[in-house]
Amino acid sequence: MLNRMKSAISRGALVATLASLALGLGVVGSEGVAEAQRRGRATMTQAAPSDAPGSVVVNLNTATEAELGHLPGIGPSKAAAIVAYRARGRRFRRVEELMRVRGIGRATFRRLRPMLRVEGPTRVAPSAPAQE
Repeated sequence: MLNRMKSAISRGALVATLASLALGLGVVGSEGVAEAQRRGRATMTQAAPSDAPGSVVVNLNTATEAELGHLPGIGPSKAAAIVAYRARGRRFRRVEELMRVRGIGRATFRRLRPMLRVEGPTRVAPSAPAQE
């Protein structure tokens, strides 16, 4: 029984430490920390996209091939594959579903993840698109 109590106390301390760290780094708001503590585990939300000029944010459900081409490592063929995937009636519900598109693996997805969304507007820099 004593070991279980020690384990529960150390889990609680870990949750509190992680929640404080996440709050301090700005990863979650105070509401997110409170919710994590209520549930008994820390949760981290994805940071919002940067509004800085030149930032690229692409909505996988609405972006054109040209807009998708602004993503690093996405050239004309991969952009066309993403649009073709959508044309088959498949709407992206989560950004992770991009890995279902032929030619998009885990490494590519990890690199692109901060720039991907399934809702909201697409914002691309006015410069030339990236090439594969």
